[in-house]
Parts: sequence; C-alpha cells; structure tokens
Amino acid sequence: MKYNSTKLSNGLRVITVPMASSESTTLTIWVKTGSRNEDKKINGISHFLEHMVFKGSSKRPSAKEISEVVDSFGGEFNAATSKDWTNFYIKCRNASIETAFDVLSDMVLSPILKVEEIEREKGTIVQELAMYEDTPMIKINDVFEELAFDNHPLSWDVGGNEKSVRSILKSDFEKYRREYYYPENIIITVAGGISEKKVLGLVNKYFKELKNSKTQEFKADKKFQVSQSQSRVKIRNKKSDQAHLILGFMGDGREYGNRYAQSVLSTILGGGMSSRLFIEVRERRGLAYAVKTGIERYQETGYISTYIGTDPKKIEEAIAVTLEQYHGISNGQFPISNEELAKAKEYLKGHIALGLEDTSAVNEFFAFQELFLDKVITPEELFKKIDSVGLDEVYEEAKRLFKKEKLNLAIIGPYKDEQKFLGLIK
Repeated sequence: MKYNSTKLSNGLRVITVPMASSESTTLTIWVKTGSRNEDKKINGISHFLEHMVFKGSSKRPSAKEISEVVDSFGGEFNAATSKDWTNFYIKCRNASIETAFDVLSDMVLSPILKVEEIEREKGTIVQELAMYEDTPMIKINDVFEELAFDNHPLSWDVGGNEKSVRSILKSDFEKYRREYYYPENIIITVAGGISEKKVLGLVNKYFKELKNSKTQEFKADKKFQVSQSQSRVKIRNKKSDQAHLILGFMGDGREYGNRYAQSVLSTILGGGMSSRLFIEVRERRGLAYAVKTGIERYQETGYISTYIGTDPKKIEEAIAVTLEQYHGISNGQFPISNEELAKAKEYLKGHIALGLEDTSAVNEFFAFQELFLDKVITPEELFKKIDSVGLDEVYEEAKRLFKKEKLNLAIIGPYKDEQKFLGLIK
C-alpha cells in the first residue's frame, strides 16, 4: 500500500493514501492532544470540545445546518477523543470530497462555541458519563487505568467527571485551542479514490489560514514513570449478575523495539477463538462468555491485559486459570509450538489486512505512526516484521513482562475485599 507524506510551510502534515478501486474517501483531521494534556479542574475538555465542534461553525452556525450539508451528499461524520489524540472525520463518495473539506475544516478551525450551547451540552455529557458508568464492560477499562497509572493524568477519565465538566467555560475552550490546535500539532489524512494532487490542492484551499504557534506538546512532568513494586487490586463495588475484570501487567510504550513479539504473545494468549485463554476459560471450563487479551500503548508506557466477564461465583477460578496461562508461558510449563507461533502471526496479519479494507482504518494506520513514531511503515513492511518474530523473542517478552510486581487486577462486581483478591494474585 503506497502513501504520500507532505509537510506544508506552516508545519501542517498531510498523508494521502490513493486507493484507485475505492468509491469512497475518508478525510480525517487529527490533533495530538487528549485528556492526558488537561488540568484536573478541566478534565474532560478535549472530549467536550469534540462535541462542541458539531454545534456550529462560522459558515454553518448550527448543528442542523452542518448535518444537513453532510446528509445532502450521504456522508458519514463523527469524531473521537482518547488520552493523547482527538480526531474528526467525514467519509463520502469521491465526488463529494471538496464539500467534505469545506465542512470539516470550518467545524474544526472555526467553531462558534456559543455559551448557551456549551451550557446545554454539559447535561448531555453528564448523561454520557452516567451511561458508561452503567456499562461495566466498558467502564472496567477506566477502573484498570485508574489503578495502573495511579493519579497520573493517564489515569483520568477521558470524559472527565460531572464537577469538572460543569465548570468548563468558553474561555477554557479558547485557551485550550490556542495551546494545542496549531499546525505542527495537526495531521490531515485522506484515504480513498482520490489523488495526492487533488488532496494538496484542497488542503491549501481550506487550511491555508491556519497559523503556526510555538507551544509544548505535553509537559515533562506529565510523563509517566513506572514506580510499581508489588501486585495491586482495585474493586468497584457494584451489584450485578456478572463480574467484569481486567488482569494485566505493566509494559512498554509505542516505540518499544520488540513490540511485534509482544503482539504475537498477546495473540497466543487471547487473540482469537482458538487462543489459549479462550479455550481454557470459556470452552473447557465455561467460566466466561467474553475473554480477550490485548496490548494498550501510550507514548512512554503501556500494558498487556486480559478482559473477562464471568459469573461472580466463578471469578476466583477465572483469575487463577488466566494467571496459570500467563505464567505457563514465561516459566516454560506450557511451551509454544512452532505451529502455534505461525498461526498467531497469520491471525495478526489477517486482522490487519481485513481492517485496512476500510478507508477510515487506513487513515488511522498511517496517522498513529505519523503522530507518535519516528518512522512510518506500510502494511507490507509491518507484515515482514511480524513474520520475523522468533520463538525465543516471544519467550523473552513473557519472562520480562509477567512478573508479580508488574501485575494489576481491576474488578467491577459485588465484592469489597481487595485483600482477598490480592492474596489470590500473589
């Protein structure tokens, strides 16, 4: 898959991925900021601003006017906020791409931020936070990161909390935009049935007024330093018919050199319906419907973890079986065969390839690398790196990662005794 990368004179970066057979194109604007860049008193402002961009812009001063234009060409538009990036996108027929540029650039660069809309949207966001609070399968990730990152901004909820959201003012939005919405902190990605020449022409037309400014991307004192020296447990007590848990070990950031071996390791443990944990936890013992292992990375830190939803009465067995599988690899009790290694590699490559059939996913693939890594590689280059992973590298990562002093366990369910579970994982 070929891509083109251009940096404009004002520092704005543009990535174009022409896909000749595609009938659609996705335009995405990425801003390298999220909840980790916030102050505690305005926690949630990145996500709140994502909402406000849709409420009216200089050319289209209401949400209705914006949505009517996008609906008029059958487009799809949305946005997302994470702990260290925010994005806004429109997906449309190739013929409508200029209108998409016009609408999205105006929304992101010139939001009106009406005071009455800000006040009205506060109630909507508070309800959104309550919805997630009542959805343990989603909320458990927040509980785990509260434990893993221990009062650091990475531990804060992306959406903030009711107090912080209700305290945010128009002046806070304006200050935040000045600090982070500047050209060198923004990337535009366009993937689909469009040429680089067309894209650069539209970028110059709709983003030429974006002025550069100097600011820090995130303060040095906000970088996370792992200080954990023993296993930890955090319980969110909730009466429910199902318990939700994430068990994970602290790991490495995005630029860690052996991250491909870690991905293979994660896949062997819980990457599919024939993975070790799926077979042991669900198929053989019937302890859970959902079981999944994955890796989360931020710039300087990360973790490998397994999510399980289980019967509250079976949670201890589910934890014990999961730890047995983790440690069975690291101590050699459950060796990995060459066939299992090969299957994990093909699973990874297959999922990546299937995902890249969508133009939005193509934008994401290249944008994350451009935002956070020193070098951008193509899917074909990534496949070669996965293929090159050796069995010894996978074992080395398992031994390095799966140590009790790196272990964290987060639970949502009808429990209160953290010491009981701490004893179990120790």
